[in-house]
Amino acid sequence: MSDDITRAATLLKEHRESIDRLDAVLVYTLAERFKHTQAVGKLKATHTLPASDPAREAKQIERLERKALEANLDPEFAKKFLNFIISEVIQHHKKHQE
Repeated sequence: MSDDITRAATLLKEHRESIDRLDAVLVYTLAERFKHTQAVGKLKATHTLPASDPAREAKQIERLERKALEANLDPEFAKKFLNFIISEVIQHHKKHQE
């Protein structure tokens, strides 16, 4: 193997190790987030509050789009990601209301 290929293989391995660590961080972060949204869902069900809060959701999407721009991340991707999470949270909240 040439030195360039060896260096490339080493860099590839390092990038993949970083990606794996970040994936773990994402999973644990999402788990923590959903623990809180589950508590919110139970609270809403207990007090007969609606499962969704469109005003809050719009503010959250707007805030996340700004954060994405600050982080140099595609804001459309961030918006799609948060919309997916919000729809999952609303489904969980509806289950608590049943």
